[in-house]
Amino acid sequence: MAKNEKTSKSVASKASKLLSNPKSSKDVKSVAASALTQSPNNKKK
Repeated sequence: MAKNEKTSKSVASKASKLLSNPKSSKDVKSVAASALTQSPNNKKK
């Protein structure tokens, strides 16, 4: 992934739901976590 590419908000939202689902497999959670680490940080100060 290039430095200027980021995970979209919709993908980040789906990844978050997969991580919180106890039925998600370890592999699915690993991919979801990777997507979230590549999402932009939009925290408001």
